Amino acid sequence: MSAELRITLAGAERVVAAGTTAGDALEADGRTVIAARVNGEARDLAHQVADGDVVEPIEVSSDEGRAIVRHSTAHVMAQAVQELFPGAKLGIGPPVENGFYYDFDVEQAFHPDDLKRVEKRMREIVKQGQLFSRRAVSDDEAREELAGEPYKLELIGLKGGSLEEESVEVGTGQLTIYDNLDPKTGELCWKDLCRGPHVPSTRSIPAFKLMRSGGAYWRGSEKNPQLQRIYGTAWESRDKQDDYLKMLEEAEKRDHRKLGAELDLFSFPDELGSGLAVFHPKGGVIRRVMEDYSRRKHEEAGYEFVNTPHITKEKLYQVSGHLDWYRDGMFPPMELEGARYYLKPMNCPMHNLIFRARGRSYRELPLRLFEFGTVYRYEKSGVVHGLTRVRGLTQDDAHIYCTREEMRDELASLLRFVLDLLRDYGLDDFYLELSTKDPEKFVGSDDAWEEATETLREVAESEHLDLVLDPGGAAFYGPKISVQVRDAIGRTWQMSTIQLDFNLPELFELEYQAADGTRKQPVMIHRALFGSIERFFGVMVEHYAGAFPPWLAPVQVAGIPIADAHIPYLQDVAKKLRERGIRIEVDTADDRMQKKIRNAQKSKVPFMLLAGDDDIANGAVSFRYRSGEQKNGVPVEEAIAEIVDAVERRIQV
Repeated sequence: MSAELRITLAGAERVVAAGTTAGDALEADGRTVIAARVNGEARDLAHQVADGDVVEPIEVSSDEGRAIVRHSTAHVMAQAVQELFPGAKLGIGPPVENGFYYDFDVEQAFHPDDLKRVEKRMREIVKQGQLFSRRAVSDDEAREELAGEPYKLELIGLKGGSLEEESVEVGTGQLTIYDNLDPKTGELCWKDLCRGPHVPSTRSIPAFKLMRSGGAYWRGSEKNPQLQRIYGTAWESRDKQDDYLKMLEEAEKRDHRKLGAELDLFSFPDELGSGLAVFHPKGGVIRRVMEDYSRRKHEEAGYEFVNTPHITKEKLYQVSGHLDWYRDGMFPPMELEGARYYLKPMNCPMHNLIFRARGRSYRELPLRLFEFGTVYRYEKSGVVHGLTRVRGLTQDDAHIYCTREEMRDELASLLRFVLDLLRDYGLDDFYLELSTKDPEKFVGSDDAWEEATETLREVAESEHLDLVLDPGGAAFYGPKISVQVRDAIGRTWQMSTIQLDFNLPELFELEYQAADGTRKQPVMIHRALFGSIERFFGVMVEHYAGAFPPWLAPVQVAGIPIADAHIPYLQDVAKKLRERGIRIEVDTADDRMQKKIRNAQKSKVPFMLLAGDDDIANGAVSFRYRSGEQKNGVPVEEAIAEIVDAVERRIQV
């Protein structure tokens, strides 16, 4: 008679026979439930449970389930590549956001036709239903089995390393190899060094597609060989995958780099260098309107405006700790007059000098300093991307100095201010992320970090938004809340950040005189609302697909005469609109009216005012919207009132 085990399943105790697998206990079909969490650790369904285990299902539609499907699909892809390209050596193949990749050392770069062949072979492997079978091996056994895979051998030597992608392969415990077995004969089809878990069989992979290939340095270092990386995506259903592919198609249409050129907003001249943008007149209008509105709201909220230089002696960043903790993100120093100068990567140390310039009283606190401060960060060339990842950026940077007693209310007020201002720009789908201390990279005491982190957590939870943890993601001087925004097509962007800092005030010896006459150290709150104006601009271009709401549009109204004789009338209308602060251009080119309308539509102008003989006779215009809808015979004053109202209310049309 077999021994019995007691396990916890769905919160209830159950008795099962010895040798029962997690899949048996969960009655998993390998389609909906594709793995198990046993005592909090992800396991294959074939994992045998032990007495006292707590067993939970991992569903294919969960984040964890999708990651397992994607990693399993990466294995299938690697098998297909090695079958079609027998000399290919394996790098690593982790799941990533929305998909997976695998790196290969091959003689020639992959061609799009190669990816079609690989995908076809993958579909055959999936249809075959090969079984994923886990097998524990010693380090020496792994080296013997993988003697022909130099990159895998290197990973075995690095076991326990910190790179997340590599941990998918080797981790810190005993090594395991996953065999792909023929479901009918049990014969070995392929194998790979891997921690797992995996889906039970290749038939448990519902939907996948290979996307593209490109070069990637082994382990991310330019000193290492360049491998060929194939990217793919995989999902819990074909419908979900179709939704994702449609989103990608829409994202391509909205790409701010493409729209920036088409709409004449900005460019990246080679003469300036990578990641350094220039804004053209139309882009400059949008940027100015964004900044002016932000300035006005900050003035109303009691902020005081400051300005600081772009370079500084190195001592400033030695005191702040940036040279110790952030040196890799800074441009190299310049030697001037016997001193070393750095382009500033952060504004906060300079704001501390402003606070310290004279004695401060508790009566001045909270002191809210605000600056549109341009900073320079040496981003690696591989991550520079349009306006969303640049080397020269302007932050709408604020630093608030307050007492310990004031910090909670100040943080709560600040978070509401940030969210309300983002809503004014048309962004209203938020969640919050709390970044906590990196145990390897921080200054200050554990107690100070714990107090700061818990204060931020309480403030974040008070807004009743979803709160997601980002363990170890804080800057070296304090934890932070970041506002994550979903755009019009559901993508997530990090926007505003709020950091609570007990440490820089101590490093800069900042003090204020308290009510009892003693000297005390202020608390410092770092806050960037846009994050950077450049990045925010790029996100807004993509969110609106270049069709900005009237208040932000560089040209709010296009005046289109039916014939040249109607130009003076429209110029009189334009004068009235300009007097109300409206940006209007009258198209006086030699083109036909229909082409002028098409040009305005291509430029995504919100409103068009057309005028012909009848309009002039009646003191009216034909009012045409960006959608193509048109109202004829609208009195000029009524048209002006509608345009001004739309701009003042910041609505989209």
